[in-house]
Amino acid sequence: MDGSFALTLQIIITVFAGISAQVLGEFLKIPSIVFLLIFGIALGRDGTAILHPELLGLGLEVLVALSVAIILFEGGLNLELKELGQVSGSIRNLVTIGTLITFLGGGMAAHWLGEFPWQIAFLYASLVVVTGPTVVGPLLKQVAVDKRVATILEGEGVLIDPVGAILAVVVLDTIINQSAYSIEIISGLVFRLGVGAIIGGISGWLLGTFQKKANFLGEDLKNLVVLAGVWGTFGLAQTIISESGLMATVIAGIVLKAFSIPEERLLLRFKGQLTTLGVSVLFILLAADLSIDSIFALGWGSVFTILVLMLIVRPLSILICTWKNGMNWRQKAFLAWIAPRGIVSASVASLFSILLTKNGINGGDSIKGLVFLTIMMTVFIQGLSAGWVANLLKITIDQATGAMIIGCNPLGRLIAKLFLAEGESVILIDTDKEACENAKKDNLPVVESSGLDHDVLEEAGILSVGTLITLTNNSDVNLMIAQRALEEFAPPKVLAVFPNHEDKKINANKQKINQAFLPQLVIKTWNKYLTDGQFKLGKTTIKSSSIELQQKHLQSLITKGELLPLLIKRNDKLRVLAVGEEWKVDDEIIYILHDPRSDLLKRLSGNIKSPRFSLDKLPEVEEIPI
Repeated sequence: MDGSFALTLQIIITVFAGISAQVLGEFLKIPSIVFLLIFGIALGRDGTAILHPELLGLGLEVLVALSVAIILFEGGLNLELKELGQVSGSIRNLVTIGTLITFLGGGMAAHWLGEFPWQIAFLYASLVVVTGPTVVGPLLKQVAVDKRVATILEGEGVLIDPVGAILAVVVLDTIINQSAYSIEIISGLVFRLGVGAIIGGISGWLLGTFQKKANFLGEDLKNLVVLAGVWGTFGLAQTIISESGLMATVIAGIVLKAFSIPEERLLLRFKGQLTTLGVSVLFILLAADLSIDSIFALGWGSVFTILVLMLIVRPLSILICTWKNGMNWRQKAFLAWIAPRGIVSASVASLFSILLTKNGINGGDSIKGLVFLTIMMTVFIQGLSAGWVANLLKITIDQATGAMIIGCNPLGRLIAKLFLAEGESVILIDTDKEACENAKKDNLPVVESSGLDHDVLEEAGILSVGTLITLTNNSDVNLMIAQRALEEFAPPKVLAVFPNHEDKKINANKQKINQAFLPQLVIKTWNKYLTDGQFKLGKTTIKSSSIELQQKHLQSLITKGELLPLLIKRNDKLRVLAVGEEWKVDDEIIYILHDPRSDLLKRLSGNIKSPRFSLDKLPEVEEIPI
């Protein structure tokens, strides 16, 4: 077998194994990096010895550099600036203060527990300050967590990669060049970040402008222009000053994203496919080149080093970096648990191992082994348990609770009371001063302001509520607020009260806005019933024995305008009822029933105070006529 075909076969086996690992990860809903590591080690020198990455020579370094550039560019392209703005303080702290905490904590742990020399210990720490976006991204697709938590993890993963890589290069330069001063180290770090940011910003602007104006090009060719531009940006930055290319590619992606180019969806798909291919090939090759003996030779001290990094350093970093940012302890606990390392740590560690050996410095293989052990432990322990931890902490989108109600009218206040009675959080927002005063008298949390104000919604906690419902008396305002909130914050459930006019229904469907309660709800009428005390508050449970008759009876009362279903309680979870939602056996429906005999309802109308807020089973609803 000649040399060229042997090299070709190596690439074919690598790509086949990498894509197989990706498919298996998707099928089993497990982070694909788990299988990439397993396949790579199994095919490598300590496994079946089918793959020999050393045959690639310098080609391996070239593959690493170009693939990491694409991976980080794609990460920047996926960052939403609006979402980043909502948690920018936390991400800024994690990229700066968090990096410092991990660097110092990891270095001390590696020295005292892993028994590494100080220089090698801090070189290791610089390599593991990053959290891999190629691991975090797929993880968050499989475990749909709270939007704010997901944005922080994604933003941190993308932005900290170039910072960590440049920090690692600066530390390596310090080890090799013993005469370097502290000021030189810091200035080198800042200069590289600055140069990369400037070049990336200019490149992103040029690419965005070209994409918008080059209408003579087809979509496929435009995608290839961006690919050439990314590699050109990386090469230019690296030529000016080494290791500034990673920051340049991230910034280029963020700037291009801000242009909102027409072909953005196709570009994202193309870059996503390239990233998947790059990650697959790199992890297989780097894992195949790993010596298992070098990992076992590290001893238990290295395992304890990584556990300290996971269980002490990361939680401390999250505690300090998210101080007073409005997140609850469950969200912070998940952030503290999820910090898997990925491709940038692996690729830079592999490169450093070679450079240290070339310069006659011991510790290259140990550094590489310890970094890969860190990747394995964080990916296997944190990655595989992410879904279980998210469910335990109740921060998945499906488990998001509480409601934000736009409209402090009687109906809005009643729904707020029902949520509070179930122990769920709620906040009311309205511009009507009198309505807000009435809410305060009922001890309801209320904000007197406009629901169209971005800052008001954010400060009121829209990022952590499960449901947003707009039920002012103006249907156009309801749709406008719901649409804007959906675009800017993407709450798990968005409902609005609006007439079932065809144009509004189509617009709402496009925006994934659910119509609340009934198709033709006259909200002013029901608000008047509530104000005058002409109502009864009740609940009914859908029974399996008479589900058809029961639903027909309820629908008859709804059609007559006598009954308004408000909430549905299923599996102990309360949510606002949406139009067209199917009622199932054992569902508990909470409703209001029109009753003109207001004297019977003074207790609920406020004239006579009740010791508790109760729901009754009403005979008008429970007794089904045959």
